[in-house]
Amino acid sequence: MALKLAHFPAVKELAGFDFEAQPSIDPKQIRDLAASRWIANGENVLLLGPPGVGKTHLSIALGREAILAGYTVQFTTATTLVAGMAKAHGERRLDEKLLALAKPKLLIVDELGYLPLEPDAARLFFQLVSRRYETGAMLITSNRSVAEWGTVFADPVVATAIVDRLLHHSHVLTIRGDSYRLRAKRKSGLIKPPTAGDGPPVGSASLRREATIKRHHEPDGGGSSS
Repeated sequence: MALKLAHFPAVKELAGFDFEAQPSIDPKQIRDLAASRWIANGENVLLLGPPGVGKTHLSIALGREAILAGYTVQFTTATTLVAGMAKAHGERRLDEKLLALAKPKLLIVDELGYLPLEPDAARLFFQLVSRRYETGAMLITSNRSVAEWGTVFADPVVATAIVDRLLHHSHVLTIRGDSYRLRAKRKSGLIKPPTAGDGPPVGSASLRREATIKRHHEPDGGGSSS
């Protein structure tokens, strides 16, 4: 029943996570988080990294471990969360919505930063973070670094207030690695892996450097036409 009430979008467990494919993740740190002590203390976990590196997998797996440890959990995406709060605000029942969102011992917010939030939505998110501050744990996944959250929330002042509360008691994990989905496509041959003969990508520093060298070695012309 607790698993159903959590609204997980899929069944993901730590046993199924490929730590060897993501060497930037410390398995011991994940096992420590799976013990759920941080939830009891009302702390937060931020999983940061590019799309496809396993953030959602880990968030669901840690949520399942929290349920097994006896904690209530609710999973939602950032867009769904904000849309629900905006709807409640328009219907003058925001306090009721915030009270409901404050009840789970762990609230998982997935995909924060994939779409920028409007200023009003950012302020609603701030109210939620403030309501849960030091009383309920949050696990947030984002494809943006914390330093970029000013653009995510469209208001640097609100972003600073949100980050200040989330980082006060927190565990920040930054995942650096290749996307599982892209890796699978490369193995199947759908995507060609980059090779040395492919040349530098458009707009890269090396391309600009090559253009500069070529320009310096070109003979002077007898004029140009426009």
